[in-house]
Amino acid sequence: MDSTVLFALGLTLFAGLATGIGSLIAFFASRTNTKFLSVSLGFSAGVMIYVSMIEIFFKAKDSLTAAQGETAGYWLTLVGFFGGMVFMAVLDRILPQMGNPHEVRTVEDMDEGPTNDEYARLRKMGIFTALAIAIHNFPEGIATFMSAIQDPALGIAIAIAVAIHNIPEGIAVSVPIYYATGSRKKAFQYSFLSGVSEPVGAIAAWLFLMPFLSDTLFGIIFAGVAGIMVFISLDELLPAAKRYDEAHLSIYGLVAGMAVMALSLVLLA
Repeated sequence: MDSTVLFALGLTLFAGLATGIGSLIAFFASRTNTKFLSVSLGFSAGVMIYVSMIEIFFKAKDSLTAAQGETAGYWLTLVGFFGGMVFMAVLDRILPQMGNPHEVRTVEDMDEGPTNDEYARLRKMGIFTALAIAIHNFPEGIATFMSAIQDPALGIAIAIAVAIHNIPEGIAVSVPIYYATGSRKKAFQYSFLSGVSEPVGAIAAWLFLMPFLSDTLFGIIFAGVAGIMVFISLDELLPAAKRYDEAHLSIYGLVAGMAVMALSLVLLA
């Protein structure tokens, strides 16, 4: 295992375990800083959308056209890109609705104690949410890992964006588990473990994709990664940011994320 692979795995681990940060916020913060959350989620979406559409998509296209020719390569890029979107859309549809990771929760939800007959439902909700987020994070792990392998600077940017959006997911897991069990430890464990699937996805990519990596396979995977990240941004990050939105802060964060990503790509080129 060379240093590049170790670096990529480390970035993915950092991004995935940010769910634990969300859990800690739920336990130790008195109120959710809605302005910060709105800007942060918008910023994360801006980074993901810009890097997907401007950088990753065209790197996938260049790789595929070099291997398959201009016309076939472009079509394969489109298939990979929209295939990534369809994959995430299908994944969202088959996950239990109760455990949909896009259901945003805040620290304030912990102040709304359940009635006695809600404890079992809350436990089930928390477990399903943890499972849903774990499944949801698996392809994100592949995306972060493959990006870092191809371009370490790009991998850092994506890992930070993914980590930011994993924090509210940690809150979503920990709040119902805490109220169902009364145990902060169990709530943190479920939240923490839901993020472990991200480095697991990276390890799967390393074990099963890297040995067979070619220009064609790399291009298709990278196009799929771009589609996955755009879908996550539009379906998850921006709606969540708008829920916390105050005076269009989520859009300001989105533009700032795009600008920072654009500047970093120029400076690190």
